[in-house]
Amino acid sequence: MKGVRRYLLAVAVVVVLVLGSVGIAYAVTGNPQPDEDGHPYVGMVALYNTESGEYLGRCSGSLLSPTVFLTAGHCTDGANLARVWFEPDLSGLSYPYPDCGPYECIEGTPYTHPDFCIGCAGGLPGFDTHDVGIVVLSEPVTDVGFAALPTEGLVDTLAMMTDVDLVGYGVQWKIKDGGIPPYYRWTGYRTRFYAPVKLVASNHVHSDEYVKLTANPAQGKGGTCFGDSGGPDLLGGTNIVLAVNSYVTSANCTGVTYSNRIDAAYALEFINSFLD
Repeated sequence: MKGVRRYLLAVAVVVVLVLGSVGIAYAVTGNPQPDEDGHPYVGMVALYNTESGEYLGRCSGSLLSPTVFLTAGHCTDGANLARVWFEPDLSGLSYPYPDCGPYECIEGTPYTHPDFCIGCAGGLPGFDTHDVGIVVLSEPVTDVGFAALPTEGLVDTLAMMTDVDLVGYGVQWKIKDGGIPPYYRWTGYRTRFYAPVKLVASNHVHSDEYVKLTANPAQGKGGTCFGDSGGPDLLGGTNIVLAVNSYVTSANCTGVTYSNRIDAAYALEFINSFLD
C-alpha cells in the first residue's frame, strides 16, 4: 500500500506512525463551527485506485480554478480517480462513497508532487515531504468561488500568532467501543467545519516546508484531526491558502498541527503547472 492506503488500518484506531504518535490530519477540532456558506470553495474529496479496486480514503481541499482542486500529496498518492463534493453537509453519503450519493459531485484525475515521500522530512517527527496534491476535475465548477495562492515566501513575513482559519470535513469526536484496554474510534458528520487558530512559530526545524499551528481545544483553539488532510490553512479572514493540512503530533488531535506550506517555490511551481 502507498500513501493514504498505507495508514488507513492504523487510522481506524487513531493512528500511531513510525516516529511516536504522529497522525495523518484526517477534521477541524477545538470548538469548531459549521462553515455553511463561509468557504464554499472548500470541498471533500474521496480517492480511489480503479486498477486495484481500492478506496484509498477521503480528504479535504480547495478549488483554485474551475477545474483545479488543491489537496495534500498523501491523499492523492496511489490514486487514479477522485470524486469531489462542495455541499457543506454530506452526512447523507454512504461509506465508502461508491457514487455521488444524493449530492452533486465531480470526478477528476489526481496528481501528486513528484518529490512527495512518506518518512522523508527532516526534523521531528519527520513525517513526509512535498505533501502537495492536485485533482484536475473533468467538468468546471464556477458557482462556489475560489481560493487564492499566496505569493512566494508569504509565511516568512507573518508575525507569531497570526490568525489562520482552518476549514475541512471529517471527524469531530472519539467514541469508546469497549474492550480492555478500551477501543476508541473517531466519528463525525462529514460536514464542513471552520475554526480559527494561531500561527505558533515561524522558525522551527522544517519551517521552510511546514507551518506550525495550535491544536488545543481546551484553550478554545482549533486544530485538525482525521478527515482534514489537504484542507486549506487560510490567512485569517482571507481566501489565501498558506498551507494544506498534513499531520498532527498527537493521537488525540491536540498539541501541534503541521501543514505543508503552499508559498514554497516547489509547491507553487507544481500547482501553477496545472493553472497555466
